[in-house]
Amino acid sequence: MQKLKLDDLNRVSIDEFKEQEKLPVIVVLDNVRSMHNIGSIFRTADGFSIAGIYLCGITAQPPHREIEKTALGATQSVSWQYFNTTIGAVEALRADGYEIIAIEQAAGSTMLNTYKPASDKKFALIFGNEVNGVDDEVMTKIDECIEIPQFGTKHSFNITISAGIVLWDFFAKLRL
Repeated sequence: MQKLKLDDLNRVSIDEFKEQEKLPVIVVLDNVRSMHNIGSIFRTADGFSIAGIYLCGITAQPPHREIEKTALGATQSVSWQYFNTTIGAVEALRADGYEIIAIEQAAGSTMLNTYKPASDKKFALIFGNEVNGVDDEVMTKIDECIEIPQFGTKHSFNITISAGIVLWDFFAKLRL
């Protein structure tokens, strides 16, 4: 087996990316502190061709050198908006017909492996602060809570790992 070279990957240009069909998912970052996490999520969002990212509260915005270290240019391809509050983003998404889903450990949550996204809906996936998770007030505004099953001694994944797992799951269930 031989690894593919960059020229063999048939990557689309930024303009082609912006025109192609998007996964009907908006990632909402609720007061995410780490710019490296933000950049990594941009890169993952590009990889799965999601509709966009909403940056809320203290979440840093491009352009920023620390975001670009991990985004590797994905801030140019992935559509994004900034909101002063996550509640404001949730209200805008709800008005646009999105199903609002927190990715969180909560009583009554649905395990990711059993969640079945409807192919005719649009989804807003809220990922919370690295320490406090999704804000308690935001949790009162959601339609659904999805939890990633875990079996080890730790009680949480890093936000970038969570985003990668959940976005892959949605992509696989909606596109493959």
